[in-house]
Amino acid sequence: MLNKQIRQLERKYGRFALKNLIKYVIGANIIVYFLSLADPSGGLPAALMLDPLLVLRGQVWRLVTFVAIPPTTGVVWLFFALYFSYLVGTNLENAWGAFKFNVYYLLGMILTIIAAFLTGSTVGASYLNMSLFFAFAHLYPDFELLVYFVLPVKVKYLSLLAAAPLLFTVLTAPFAAKLIALVPVFTYLFYFGSDIWQTILVKKQVRKNRKRFFTEIEKARRKKD
Repeated sequence: MLNKQIRQLERKYGRFALKNLIKYVIGANIIVYFLSLADPSGGLPAALMLDPLLVLRGQVWRLVTFVAIPPTTGVVWLFFALYFSYLVGTNLENAWGAFKFNVYYLLGMILTIIAAFLTGSTVGASYLNMSLFFAFAHLYPDFELLVYFVLPVKVKYLSLLAAAPLLFTVLTAPFAAKLIALVPVFTYLFYFGSDIWQTILVKKQVRKNRKRFFTEIEKARRKKD
């Protein structure tokens, strides 16, 4: 159902899709990082964070600029973080097309904004980026990454590791943290929930058919005896 709706939207608005969206996001992260080197106090990232109270006071740019905040301050880890973002984003766009990827990214932004306003919390793009990773793991579960450049681990297992702290936050943290931590979960389920449900139903039917098959074989064997 969702895919059908997105295709309908794409026919109407597909020409507005921004191709290579993740490249623009990464470029913005790089620019902010190097500009921040001139201000070690962290004033620039703070001015870009999604702060609901400051948005209501007129700083509306924060509704967009929070995605431009670099995920780390170390240049080496920044390189690998942005490379991984590029890997995830380009593969998602290749699988979906520019429009569907734009919609997924925009959905993550909107849910992040809603969660921030509901809780009054100041947030960045970390949970939005996590929603991209979950989508990547869903589409490419057997893709292998070299952990510490040595150990090959499939993305589906890394996604479980990434989900563990989210689950811990949802179970133990205050309401505000719970809601924000659910952003990548809601984004992921909005796109893949129906697919997951259909997979569950198919597996359930397969188990029933297998059980019925062996039951019939057992009945036939008993009659023969």
